[in-house]
Amino acid sequence: MMNRIIKLFPEIDLEEATFIDAMLKEQSDEQVQTFANVYRSRRRDPQMILILTAIGFLGISGIHRFFLNHIGMGVLYFFTAGLCFIGTIVDLVNYKALALEYNQKVALEVKTYLFR
Repeated sequence: MMNRIIKLFPEIDLEEATFIDAMLKEQSDEQVQTFANVYRSRRRDPQMILILTAIGFLGISGIHRFFLNHIGMGVLYFFTAGLCFIGTIVDLVNYKALALEYNQKVALEVKTYLFR
């Protein structure tokens, strides 16, 4: 099954692929294809998170948090210059974990919506 996940999502890393594979074990190939179409449109690319976090050093802190639907943290980062850049630096180091957390949440939402 992992092979079909990797074929459908060549852009995702192993940790995300393992999570999706475990989540879709009982689904048919057609259901997995439907999931892939919806999930691909909603997931966030870790590289985009990295770019948006780096923009925080140019004076527009928190864009990456808005992009991840963390509205409260985005507002806080915006008005505190990324918590005096400390929060921005931490997020710059942890951008992959932020993207993975968001993508796992989205994957569960998509699965729940499609396969009730």
